[in-house]
Amino acid sequence: MVGELVAVGVTLASAGAVYVAAAARVVKQYERGVVFRLGKLRSQVRGPGFTMIVPGVDKMRKVNMQIVTMPVPAQEGITRDNVTVRVDAVVYFKVTSPADAVVRVEDYRFAVSQMAQTSLRSIIGKSELDDLLSNREKLNQGLELMIDSPAVEWGVTIDRVEIKDVSLPETMKRSMARQAEADRERRARLINADAELQASKKLAEAAHQMADAPAALQLRLLQTVMAVAAEKNSTLVLPIPVELLRFLEKGAQVTAPGQGEPPPLEVRLDSDPGGSNSRQE
Repeated sequence: MVGELVAVGVTLASAGAVYVAAAARVVKQYERGVVFRLGKLRSQVRGPGFTMIVPGVDKMRKVNMQIVTMPVPAQEGITRDNVTVRVDAVVYFKVTSPADAVVRVEDYRFAVSQMAQTSLRSIIGKSELDDLLSNREKLNQGLELMIDSPAVEWGVTIDRVEIKDVSLPETMKRSMARQAEADRERRARLINADAELQASKKLAEAAHQMADAPAALQLRLLQTVMAVAAEKNSTLVLPIPVELLRFLEKGAQVTAPGQGEPPPLEVRLDSDPGGSNSRQE
């Protein structure tokens, strides 16, 4: 009798252990458990920790509540200014309603991925190339709104969307490089022209100043000679001031012909038939 009771007890204990093992579930901190009883959704969502379900009757599906990083494959499209580009992005989203993420959509990850690709192609067609290259923050916000609108019904919230890279054709890259080079050359010419204008103004002021004080021109000439001599050149070219030439010209006009002026030199060449040398008088 005692042996039979012990056997029954062992059997019940074994059955209880099997039942507990089949009914026990552990939900992690970043997960939530959605329970279906005979195919019908239970209103209560199981939180993290140890929980029990009815084996064979209940079925629990765990949903990850962490932020998911999903890369969006590169999409090729034509911008509003008729430029072919390839753009890829990354989407950050998380599940806010586990029941809706399980019931309302078959696979919320796949649904978000397809919606992100479609929205990215739409953004490419509505934007210009300059916006894709320099105004990405605004495009990121517009892309986030386009993906988040249908995702809310699936129990998913889009945290943020970032455009990673914009690939351009090689011909467009060369065209942009030539444009940038031409723009830099234009700015360089404008800077040089402005420098020449300022230098010409300063030189004009210096010329007026030297015209009022002729000695300043002589001092400037001496400074130039010193600068050239410092280079240790074997040949020194010394320019003659224009004022000195004018002084000599005035002196020549004051001196009358025949007063202190040497007589002109006459040269006469005679040749004899015999081939004798020329004679000078």
